[in-house]
Amino acid sequence: MARKNGGLRFQPSGGTRAAQVPVGKKQRLKIERLANDGRGIAFIDNRTWFVSGALPGEEVEARVLDARSKVIEARTERVFQASPERREEPCVHARVCGGCSVQHMAHEQQLALKQRMLAEQLQRLAGLQPEVWAEPLSGPEFAYRRRARIAVRWDMREKRLEVGFRAAASQDIVAISDCPVLVEPLQPILRALPALLSGLQAPRAIGHVELFQGTASAVLVRHTEALSEVDLARLQAFCSVHHAQLWLHGEGEPQPADATHVLGYRLDTWDLQLAYRPGDFVQVNAAVNEAMVAQALQWLAPRSDERVLDLFCGLGNFALPLAQQAREVIAVEGVQAMVERAAGNARDNGLGNAHFYQADLSKSLTDAGWVDGGFDAVLLDPPRDGALQVVQQIAALGAKRLVYVSCNPTTLARDSSELIQQGYRLKKAGILDMFPQTAHVEAMALFER
Repeated sequence: MARKNGGLRFQPSGGTRAAQVPVGKKQRLKIERLANDGRGIAFIDNRTWFVSGALPGEEVEARVLDARSKVIEARTERVFQASPERREEPCVHARVCGGCSVQHMAHEQQLALKQRMLAEQLQRLAGLQPEVWAEPLSGPEFAYRRRARIAVRWDMREKRLEVGFRAAASQDIVAISDCPVLVEPLQPILRALPALLSGLQAPRAIGHVELFQGTASAVLVRHTEALSEVDLARLQAFCSVHHAQLWLHGEGEPQPADATHVLGYRLDTWDLQLAYRPGDFVQVNAAVNEAMVAQALQWLAPRSDERVLDLFCGLGNFALPLAQQAREVIAVEGVQAMVERAAGNARDNGLGNAHFYQADLSKSLTDAGWVDGGFDAVLLDPPRDGALQVVQQIAALGAKRLVYVSCNPTTLARDSSELIQQGYRLKKAGILDMFPQTAHVEAMALFER
C-alpha cells in the first residue's frame, strides 16, 4: 500500500550521506523489468526505482512520490519510448486514480504477470510447483465490480465536498464521473452522487458511501452525525429515482432506511440466493466468484457420503454449494454475525445438512466439538494473513483432499510449505483474476494426502 507523501528518510552509505531525492523531482529512466506488483524497475545512482505505469524496455519520465535510502517510488509522467506491448488506458483517470494500476497492459499480459507472481512465490518461499498448472480463471476485464467505496471529504478551505476515488500514492480524492470497471447498473448512481451529496444541508456529516449491486442496487451512506429529516428525504428520493435501496451507517451495524429492504446476491449455477448486508465480506466480481466456486467444487470433488469442512466460511459462499453435494458440511467463521447470517442463508435455501459455528481460527481446533468425527475434505478461504495456525493442525482432521483459496500468494506459499510437512502434496494451482486492471492476485491450490 502506498504511503502518504511526507518527510524523507536517508541512511548513510560508506560513511557519506546519500544525496536527497526530493518528492516531486522528475527523472528520465530506462525500465529494465517488472516487479511482481506490476511496477517497472529501473536502476540509477545505486538506487532502485519502482515506477507505476511503466513497462520493460521503455524510456519514461517519472515523478518521485516517495524516497528512502536506496528505494524510490515514482509514477510515470511521460513516455519517450513506448513498449510495443503498451496500450492506451481505457479510463482517462487511470494514471491518477488509485484503483487500477495496470490498465496500460493488455489483459493477457496482466494474467501472465499474476501467473508469474504466484509461481515465483511458491518456488521462492516453499520450493514448490504444482504437478499441474490450471488455466487462469477470468471473466470480463471491465464492468465487473459490483461493490465500490466512494471517498467523501469536506474541504474546509474551499468549503466544498470532494467526492470520488482515492488518488494513487496519496490521500487526494479524484473526481470520477465514469468508472470502466464498475458494473453498469451502478454507473448512473456514481455520476449523480457528487451533486446529491454536495446539495445536502450537512454534507460534512457524510463519511463515505458504498455502492453495491446484487439482487438489487444499494447505496450505503456512512454518516458521522444524525441526518436531518430534509437530508434523509433527499437521500431517499435519490435512491427511489435510481431504483436503489438506501442503507444508513451511523453507530452499530448498517441498517436499511426501509425495514422491508432485503439485499443479497445469487449463485445461479446452484439456484442459491444469499442474503447480504453492507459491511459483510462479499467477492466484488460476480462472474469470477461463480466460476471460482465451481472450480473449487470440481477440484474438491465432494461425494454424497462425505463430510466436508469449510473454514473462514463467511456468508456460506462455498458452504451452500458444497452442501448440495456432500452428506454434511461443517462451516466455521470468526465473526458471530456472519455465522448467524450464513446459517440463515442455509435455512432459506432449504439446506439442513450445513451447520455453522463461530471459532477463533488462530487457536487450537482440537477442543471444538465440530471436529469430532473428522473430515473427508477441507476448503480454506482465509484473509490475507493466511491460515498458518489451521494448516499446522490439518493432518489431525483426517482430510484426504484440501482446496486452499488465497488472496495473497505470499501466505499461500508459506502455508503450502506447512501442508507439505503435514503429509500433503500440491496437485494443482492457478490464478483467479478477481480484480482485472490491478496487480492483485488471487489463487486456488489443490492438495492431496
